[in-house]
Amino acid sequence: MAAVARPAEGFNLWALLLCFVGAVAMRGAGCTFNDIVDTQIDMKVERTRSRPIPSGQVTRRQALIFLALQAAVGAVVLFQFNALTIGLGIASLVLVAIYPFMKRVTWWPQLFLGLAFSWGALIGWTSQVPTIGPVALLLYVGCILWTIGYDTIYALQDVEDDALIGVKSTARLFGANTRPIVGLFYVAALACWLAASVISGASLLFAGLLILPAALLGWQVLTLKTEDAGDALAKFRSNHWVGLALTLVLLAAAVSKGLVLGA
Repeated sequence: MAAVARPAEGFNLWALLLCFVGAVAMRGAGCTFNDIVDTQIDMKVERTRSRPIPSGQVTRRQALIFLALQAAVGAVVLFQFNALTIGLGIASLVLVAIYPFMKRVTWWPQLFLGLAFSWGALIGWTSQVPTIGPVALLLYVGCILWTIGYDTIYALQDVEDDALIGVKSTARLFGANTRPIVGLFYVAALACWLAASVISGASLLFAGLLILPAALLGWQVLTLKTEDAGDALAKFRSNHWVGLALTLVLLAAAVSKGLVLGA
């Protein structure tokens, strides 16, 4: 069996901080770009017509300037890393650029959102390992599946308006089967993360603590009211806690592995 590439031993706090700043900047840039492209659609949807651009609080020129500033911060962060990571960061711009248009041509815009938003898994991995292996790919795929699930929940808020104006989404596609299908996406995401931990040789602590984000995801699915926009928004927002729980699980596993190695 071929050897699996692993990060260099030791926790790289500086890389973690850079990835955090870069993620905030580029996710923000993606949202800004999406709002610029979707201005006309947002004006027709009750929930989004009060956003800064469609409501007139911010002009398109101001939004473009803000987008440039966000991209500049992301570029400064990106160029602190190695050539592979820089290349991946530049390549991600293609996904960011096409995502806003996908809701016009496919029932799966949530998939393209996942491809773009989850790219950070590859960025973070290659910042420490000079190659993309199965662990990185499993982390990436797991995050894509998670994103499809939670953004489907988010899209439940707009199914009626989306149907009227012709905007496609997995929420409309899944219809009455949304809850079980979202549940399947969440189970598949957890399976990918668990498989990545096994291949990378992570401690059993990771597998044990993974029950924390799993419980949060399970609660979302079991209590989701698909026809209640307020509940859909609350369940979507609870994914902040899922992300925090997963981050803490990863940190705990890293610290535990370091202690074992240092023993």
